[in-house]
Amino acid sequence: MRLPSSVGKRFSARVGSYKPALMTRVMYRWMQSFIRGWLCLFVVAAACSSSQGAHRSNLAPPTERYVLGPGDTFTLEIVGEKDLPHEYQVASDGTVDFPYVHTLKVADLEAQEVARLVRERLIAEKVLSDPSVVVQVKEYASRHVTVLGQVSKPGSYPLLPGMSMIQAISQAGGLTAVAAGSHASLTRKTAKGQQTVEIDVNAISEGRAPDVQLQAGDQIYLPERIF
Repeated sequence: MRLPSSVGKRFSARVGSYKPALMTRVMYRWMQSFIRGWLCLFVVAAACSSSQGAHRSNLAPPTERYVLGPGDTFTLEIVGEKDLPHEYQVASDGTVDFPYVHTLKVADLEAQEVARLVRERLIAEKVLSDPSVVVQVKEYASRHVTVLGQVSKPGSYPLLPGMSMIQAISQAGGLTAVAAGSHASLTRKTAKGQQTVEIDVNAISEGRAPDVQLQAGDQIYLPERIF
């Protein structure tokens, strides 16, 4: 049986009207998925960024006390006594042999404390009544930082007064071509134990973040970039 022409036209028009509606729903669902995906990426990126900042802000400040230890070398001058030795090295037991006052323990003392100790001993031994003693550290061999991973010359380096993370990496020859500078790690011994934080050295080099001052025993690691 054939349908009347008017019925056929209404049926054809109704079916045709479903196609745009179906396409609209598909496009709407696709746009929803697309927007959700970008929102997820944005949230993850923001979380990673804030996490790194929080980790860095929790880094324990470096100890400022520069004390002597085994292997360190320093000069000691007694004003007016030009014939005495001027350069000394701390022995493995933390002591140094000085003229007139013999063996003194100088480990864990700062330069000015060594000068005061020698002066007091010179007076106590009645060698000099009012000596002027000047001590200057040449090298803190006992105080060092370690730079490992993707640097040109990984190894241990003497800690210079005021040395920063970028300066230590520079001492190690700088980053290699495959170094992930934005994901460097710094490990530090603190009173509460060992602490490791992630540092973006690229941001420091570009002036987008402040440099990090180091302390003796700090370990820097530069991982390889993932391509």
